[in-house]
Amino acid sequence: MAQVINRQRGPVTGSATKARKKQPFLLDLYQTSVGKKYVMAISGLMGLGFVLVHMIGNLKMYLGSEDFDHYAEFLRELLVPIFPRTVLLWILRGGLIAALAVHLHAAYSLTVMNRRARPVKYQSERDYQAASFASRSMRYTGVVVLLFIVWHLMDLTAGTWNGSDFVRGHAYDNVANSLSRWPVAIFYIVANVALGVHLFHGVWSLFQSMGWSHPRFNKWRRHIAGGFAALIVIGNVSFPIAVLANIVEVGK
Repeated sequence: MAQVINRQRGPVTGSATKARKKQPFLLDLYQTSVGKKYVMAISGLMGLGFVLVHMIGNLKMYLGSEDFDHYAEFLRELLVPIFPRTVLLWILRGGLIAALAVHLHAAYSLTVMNRRARPVKYQSERDYQAASFASRSMRYTGVVVLLFIVWHLMDLTAGTWNGSDFVRGHAYDNVANSLSRWPVAIFYIVANVALGVHLFHGVWSLFQSMGWSHPRFNKWRRHIAGGFAALIVIGNVSFPIAVLANIVEVGK
């Protein structure tokens, strides 16, 4: 009878033996391209809700300074006295900034993953009929919108870039004074056109990222994306035009 030799296998060296550290499910999902697309879609939904509500609220400018200032004060008094004055407003701002941060990180990470997946550049021009102008310009419109957000916060929230006319609590006058400056008005219009292009592709992609895409509904997707983007652009661009045309005046 052959003798069975029991040899104990020694430890194998190398990275293959290192057990992968277990991560929470959501973090593990985020490492994948699918997870990043979900994050972009969800944070994008938060952004869509904000720009719509923000634009609707700003339409109160056409009702005059009293109504607009009352609306601004209402935002500062949200859930008072459950929360101290302005606390909930800053919590909401913090949530939106966090959503923006993860949106940017997911977009950057997806770009890096796509480049690593295709290290060799295209040998010929890309098919621009398949890739729309909105999709090709997403990173550029995104940068313009990001710069606009920073300027907008410094201009009308902090008041740092609004000039000597800025008076905290006088929202109507602050907005009108800011938009009465031609460079500011032009930047405001350009940034909102870029926002509209970004929103169009964002809303279109949202359906696909969330698994709501179907060839039968692509026409409706385009109409929804175009309609939402047009609504935001027309509403926001109307403000500097109304101020420059003296439709909206300081102290009206």
